[in-house]
Amino acid sequence: MAGGRGGVLELAVLGSLHETPLHGYELRKRLNALLGMFRAFSYGSLYPCLRQLLSDGLIAEDDPAGAGESPLLTGRRSKIVYKLTAEGKERLQELLTQAGPSAWEDESFGVHFAFFRHTEAEVRLRILEGRRSRLEERLDGVRTALARTRERLDSYTLELQRHGLESVEREVRWLNELIATERRGSAADEELRPPRKEASRAPSPGADNTDSTGRHPAPEDN
Repeated sequence: MAGGRGGVLELAVLGSLHETPLHGYELRKRLNALLGMFRAFSYGSLYPCLRQLLSDGLIAEDDPAGAGESPLLTGRRSKIVYKLTAEGKERLQELLTQAGPSAWEDESFGVHFAFFRHTEAEVRLRILEGRRSRLEERLDGVRTALARTRERLDSYTLELQRHGLESVEREVRWLNELIATERRGSAADEELRPPRKEASRAPSPGADNTDSTGRHPAPEDN
């Protein structure tokens, strides 16, 4: 599936189904809670995404409750449950390793962050540092624009600009804390690793082969 918004939705769907199989309504609720926090989520984009994922073999449909039963006999519609396939799990891991600029943007960073528990520490740190770098660039731009136009702005527009500036500054501070925590965790993991054992070396020809007293050991009796 292509990148951009479609890629964000693909990651959100695969990541949600990685937790547990879900039927359409449950999946919609979970995606609304996840994506709605970061950007507007259109339900009209969900089902085309599901059809594409089914076509690509990344998810499969299941009907565990009504398997083998006809809706005409039961009097109710069966709920189709979506679950990940083996190919879908591989695709999810591939998406979770992506730490480039696309993972730092507003609409995708939050989704990547939501699945950090499934992401390797090195990738998490690169995404956090990239996001911080992106926001610091934004801060510089906002501060420069605000300094140039401050005298021409009315009080309400100026207050809105300040609010936006403070919001970005808060996120940068939050990212600094997360990055420090990730680095401490990485350092602790390094300390817990067992030290490497040096291979024992045989004495080289001509080496001083003396014992702890400084004397050459006596030859053994035949």
